[in-house]
Amino acid sequence: MTEIRDDKAQHVIPFILSLLSQHQTQHANDSNPPPFFIGLNGVQGAGKSVLVDILKKTLSSPPHNLSTVVFSLDDLYLTHADQVSLAQSHPDNPLLQHRGQPSTHDIPLALSVFASLKANKPTKIPQYNKAAFSGQGDRVPESEWEEVNTDPSSPVRVVLFEGWSVGFRPLSEQALEAKHSAAVSSLQNSTPSNPYSGRLGHNTLKSVTAINDALMAYDNLTSQLDAFIHIDAADPLFVYKWRLEQEANLRASRGSGMTDKQVKHFVDGYYPAYELYTDTLRDGVFKDTKTHWQGRQLRLIVGEDRKVKEVVTI
Repeated sequence: MTEIRDDKAQHVIPFILSLLSQHQTQHANDSNPPPFFIGLNGVQGAGKSVLVDILKKTLSSPPHNLSTVVFSLDDLYLTHADQVSLAQSHPDNPLLQHRGQPSTHDIPLALSVFASLKANKPTKIPQYNKAAFSGQGDRVPESEWEEVNTDPSSPVRVVLFEGWSVGFRPLSEQALEAKHSAAVSSLQNSTPSNPYSGRLGHNTLKSVTAINDALMAYDNLTSQLDAFIHIDAADPLFVYKWRLEQEANLRASRGSGMTDKQVKHFVDGYYPAYELYTDTLRDGVFKDTKTHWQGRQLRLIVGEDRKVKEVVTI
């Protein structure tokens, strides 16, 4: 069984504490200061969940003692009924036949949770059950959601918003067409000695345009973040290997999990977005939206072993 050992927190914690200190100084005179929002993006299997657990434990423990809540993009997926409806209304778009891509999340719900946390109000954090409906998934009933900010004397001070596509920014129509055209060309010119390994070229421009259009609504979340962490794979194709390892671990520990073929099909559905939006993440998610955006993003480049090879402050 492959165990993910964290070597990322040692870089991330000092980065966060420095920006958090600035945030606290900035709001020192506020009677009701907003919490510090951290966005965390990482390709599936890169060690994101392990890092999030360490960050929450560290920030909420002495000497920091900061009430910290973790809020995942995965918990914002549409209800099963709404996902089925979305798939049926786009029968020719394979990217929308299952949860995952932008447009399969409930953005109004996300914005309401952000607004409630920002105002330090009692807030219920959505939860999602990926095992429901034979793995298609469904939202957990609201009565079972965790409620935070119930004690006015101990408001949430840090919000960790994590997910595989957190921070993705929509491309202009021209940029989207150029990336798609290049991918289609690579697929058409693929040879055994120089194969096309991506998935973008296998999807129509119409299909990826639907994803890109939906992503515009996600900007309203990204722009509210105060800091951003990007766990970036040196080669995005590592995600296939990492997901295969994760499912093998699940099969070993639970006796159930996706087959290797199912894993490949599953990752295929996500991969076009990595091809489209990773470059923008690397440039900086706040670049065109915040006046003082420099120094607010940390990029950890990890190798095939998930170990940090390079750290870049953007």
